[in-house]
Amino acid sequence: QVTLVESGGGSVQAGGSLRLSCVGSGFTQCRYDMNWYRQAPGKEREFVSGIKGDGQTTYADSVKDRFIISQDNAKNTVYLQMNSLKPEDTAMFYCNAYAYGCRSSSWSDINYWGQGTLVIVSS
Repeated sequence: QVTLVESGGGSVQAGGSLRLSCVGSGFTQCRYDMNWYRQAPGKEREFVSGIKGDGQTTYADSVKDRFIISQDNAKNTVYLQMNSLKPEDTAMFYCNAYAYGCRSSSWSDINYWGQGTLVIVSS
């Protein structure tokens, strides 16, 4: 069972920066894509950024050129560096691990989620 724990959220003024961390444990013999999602009050959860095992990264248009995703495999940690924050970035941010290509097919195509970390950006 994969467990993900996020940290690093908080309150910041517009234009500021935060770095979110996601520490994972319980990884099995699978490949994992690591992603960040967010959910603003009254809105659906949306994709923010992702990083594949080979290091390929993707970003939502709304955060491109402001956010940077990275990973430290030795620490089983994924980071999201958020710069030039805007009030519309206010949301609960969730770490996600998508398992695929597992040694056992029953382990594949499963999404794991953390409990979330809250980011509030004031104007």
